[in-house]
Amino acid sequence: MSATLALKSDRPRGPAFVVGLFRVCRTLLMAAGLVLLTTLAESHHGDGVLMEHLQRLVLTDALADADVGAPVAVVEDAAADPLTPQMRSALEFVSRRYRVSGDALEPIFAAAESSAQALHVDPLLVVAVIAIESRFNPFSESVVGAQGLMQVVPRWHRDKLPEDADGLSFFDPVLNVQIGTRILRESIVRNGGLVAGLQQFAGAADDPDRRYATKVLAEKARLEAAVRRPAPGTA
Repeated sequence: MSATLALKSDRPRGPAFVVGLFRVCRTLLMAAGLVLLTTLAESHHGDGVLMEHLQRLVLTDALADADVGAPVAVVEDAAADPLTPQMRSALEFVSRRYRVSGDALEPIFAAAESSAQALHVDPLLVVAVIAIESRFNPFSESVVGAQGLMQVVPRWHRDKLPEDADGLSFFDPVLNVQIGTRILRESIVRNGGLVAGLQQFAGAADDPDRRYATKVLAEKARLEAAVRRPAPGTA
């Protein structure tokens, strides 16, 4: 025990210890001074105003000293996840299934979620459409000129672009998802239902087998199953 204490007492003190010791001593001296001033104020009633002023100076100095050089308590607000847990699980599933970087998918999923919420569409439906249309390739282009993640046809939807947009704007992943989600919502409303809306979105409204809608809804079902699946290591 004595050897342990000796080792501890012989340990060199760093600058932080010296500064801390100095502050403790100074605080104690200030407290003693404050007590002395109070005693003087009680014994010299005529100098009460002066003593009150001196007390205030000591207290102010003590408070200032407590703040100077003290470490600022910074509350580390961990960067909030831009995705809900549901969409985060879906992203991880898509990253594995389509072999796409999760970092590259994150802005796409964030755009899908925010756009879907604003337009009252299921965000997993938007993700399923992206999967079928482009397999998450933002530079995809069809033989008829449909571009980007949701295969938006520029000549039909150029009016939905911002005023400062250029000729490659439909290849912008976020902008493409925003516009594509709007087109999807309009198609569903205009055609009175999800299946008919999906067929219209794909330009296949006259397909009696509804093959496009079937593929999208099957992909959406896979996403929903992945979201419901417990995370590894959980009960």
